[in-house]
Amino acid sequence: MAILMNGKHVVRAAIALLMLCAVLSTTVQAQTTLRMGSNDSPLNAIPGAVQRPGGMFGGLLSEIAQRENWQIEVVPCQWVTCLQMLEEGTIDILPDVSYTPERDLLFDFHQTDAVLSWSQVYERNGLDLINLLDLNESTIAVLDGSVQQRYMMELVDSFDLAVDWLMFDSLAATFDAVASGLADVAVASHFYGDRMAVQFGLGRTPIMFQPSRIFFAVPAGMHADVLSVIDNYLVQWKSDDDSPYYSLLREWSVEPAGATVPVIVWWIIASLSLALVATTLFVMLLRFKVAEKTRNLMASESRLNTILNSVDAYIYIKDDNLRYRYVNRKVCELFELPVDNILGKTDADFFDEKTHAQVMQNDLLVIKSGERVADEEPSTLIRGHKQYEFLSVKIPLRNPDNSIYALCGISTDIAEHKQVRDQLHQLAFYDSLTGLPNRRLVLDRLGHALASKDKTGYEGALLFVDVDDFKVVNDTLGHEVGDQLLQLIGERLERVMLSTDTAGRLGADEFVLIVEDLAVAADECLVRVRDMAVALLHQLNQPFDLNGTDHVCAISIGIAMFSDTNDGDVEALLKAADLALGAAKNEGNAVRFFNSEMQVEVTRRTRIETALRKALRQGSLNFHLQSQVDESGRIFGMEALLRWHDPELGQVAPSDFIPVAETCGLIVPLGEWVIERACEMLASWQSDPLMSTLTLAINISPRQFHNERFVDHAVKCLEKNQIDATKLELEVTEGLLIENVAATVDKMDRLRQLGIRFSLDDFGTGYASLGYLKRLPLTQLKIDQSFVRDLLVDANDEAIVRTILALGHSLNLRVLAEGVETDLQAERLREMGCRFFQGYFFSRPQPEPNWREQLLLTQGSDDKPGVRPADDHSGT
Repeated sequence: MAILMNGKHVVRAAIALLMLCAVLSTTVQAQTTLRMGSNDSPLNAIPGAVQRPGGMFGGLLSEIAQRENWQIEVVPCQWVTCLQMLEEGTIDILPDVSYTPERDLLFDFHQTDAVLSWSQVYERNGLDLINLLDLNESTIAVLDGSVQQRYMMELVDSFDLAVDWLMFDSLAATFDAVASGLADVAVASHFYGDRMAVQFGLGRTPIMFQPSRIFFAVPAGMHADVLSVIDNYLVQWKSDDDSPYYSLLREWSVEPAGATVPVIVWWIIASLSLALVATTLFVMLLRFKVAEKTRNLMASESRLNTILNSVDAYIYIKDDNLRYRYVNRKVCELFELPVDNILGKTDADFFDEKTHAQVMQNDLLVIKSGERVADEEPSTLIRGHKQYEFLSVKIPLRNPDNSIYALCGISTDIAEHKQVRDQLHQLAFYDSLTGLPNRRLVLDRLGHALASKDKTGYEGALLFVDVDDFKVVNDTLGHEVGDQLLQLIGERLERVMLSTDTAGRLGADEFVLIVEDLAVAADECLVRVRDMAVALLHQLNQPFDLNGTDHVCAISIGIAMFSDTNDGDVEALLKAADLALGAAKNEGNAVRFFNSEMQVEVTRRTRIETALRKALRQGSLNFHLQSQVDESGRIFGMEALLRWHDPELGQVAPSDFIPVAETCGLIVPLGEWVIERACEMLASWQSDPLMSTLTLAINISPRQFHNERFVDHAVKCLEKNQIDATKLELEVTEGLLIENVAATVDKMDRLRQLGIRFSLDDFGTGYASLGYLKRLPLTQLKIDQSFVRDLLVDANDEAIVRTILALGHSLNLRVLAEGVETDLQAERLREMGCRFFQGYFFSRPQPEPNWREQLLLTQGSDDKPGVRPADDHSGT
């Protein structure tokens, strides 16, 4: 056999060498197209989707291919055919391949497993299967050529079960067979089975087996570079909670509902009980057959040994002196000794003292008291000091007179199962960066804390902790240093909290601290929480050592008491703490409590949000226009100012509803509505001689601008209304420049090429530097009205205005002064060189029909500044 295998490897190596030579003779370019086998497993392709990879494995490969500029060619095939095509080299890569020694001879695998999985049996309703023996006289549906098929057939043969097999070319067909009544159970990987069981209305049984590692596989001797790249990404992504790997894992994982005890534990107990029954039957069979012929006895013993050696568990019998009298193959593999070197010895010969003491204590309960023992037994071997986690079930073996002569034990290594369980638990409930509870676990514990307060009467508090300057750290020192700072903050939070408290991270630079069981008296609670918050603030204000550099953080803390909300409302308590945090951030590096005024503000903002959503759906928002004039008073453009009158709230100022839209996520749809309405208005002006020469300016929020569909939406609106893009002016603020300047410039350039103009609004009040300013495709700077207001009385404001005018002139930008309210202000601005104005002195915002009437009445008149339409002003 070995010779055949070696010969096979030689032939394969020769074939691979000839293929390599052929490739090298025709091209010197590395292969960039990978033919990927695709079946209906959700780990590598969505059923029916043959144009692109789908599912978890398909998604992983697509993410890697996008980064590596690979082209994935999906080759549909049934599973058996996929394996054959991979072995022949007809396809280059196959996802969702469980590792086995046999497959290792045919294929190559990468080093880091993509998924840890196991196999599961799923039943139709009403069967209520408990263990493997319950499968007797049943019909089993299984994927032809899968590892589940081979392993299940071996188990069924070992236990001499009478079953009917239905082989299918796809996993979906196996579940459909059970759902339609053709089969009783289906066998599949739990990743696939859990999802399909819900879809087909099947139940998950406690029968689990064969933990396995799943990989991408390639033909033997080929694509080593591809496997290396996949390995690199898996190692990198598995260490990052926000990576595509964990996003796909969360998307394709299904948690069973209502389970209080992990299914894996029930399976282990069921499998152990099964093996225990088998062992008991073995002993009874020996005693029953003692009078039979020696040949039959030896045949029965050999058959039973085969069964016990096939069970994936450690089975043994110890006499009343706790010496081994029988061990199966797994025990021999554990001790790395033949049977003869184990029988007659005790656990002291194989395990360390601590393990021996615990195992002997459990064994004596069986031998001396006749108890049945089921317990976890952490064990350390003397040889090699290897450590294991066993779940052991032990029962007494009795003579006909009911005396105990031995114990039978079955132990299963649950280390890998616990590792998978712990990994899933850590992923689900803890922040990967700081190790603190994540939002999901924080909300759960907060709910329990509020329930406890209702029962005991002891007050508690929720503290929101925010790092005011964290973005500056990220932008100036880098994200790695920012991550280090978050970890250090998490460590300090854990140091100040009590054992009954919970510290967690909600996301970004936001931390929480849940403080329970403070006191019953309200005054005492407030004092204790205040002192704790002040101490915490002092602790977090101490310098942090960031790569050898001391950094001091500005920390804000918002506090909400449990009694600030009614009926244990977790979301209301979170909002209250967030409002308190907002008040603390406004003052900077402060501690603030939630109060009733904040609640009034919450109610007001909630009403505004609800009404604003309704207004957007019904289109009840509208524009008022304010003219923009040149030094002669001629109108060259209009600014569209958003106005909203609600039937219940009355006239709502933009200063009230715009911040609400920013915080509740409505700013993007609101901004899209503004662009659509502005383009429709410009389209209506094209045929109007009074309005056709005017530009129309609209304000764009940073969040709207950075939205991924912003440019496409603007282009779509221009094309739909067939307007001259040079008539549309987008006013942006300096806050736009805080994040990703390169992407900002790219978006502006794309729109500028279409003709759209950009104006920098409220210039001088934000963060813009000259380095950023010169890179932006701007047409105009707008002097903020705060500088114009005190221009005549504040020398500093006058100096700022002069600087902005000089800067605009040097950069060849038009400069427009906002908020001009008096003749003296306008005159002074003209003297300083300002040529373009906007403000109440020239006109107040009015609805569009009012402007049309006013322009029509004053057409051709030169004695009314600010109301005459002007020719296009495109220069400075």
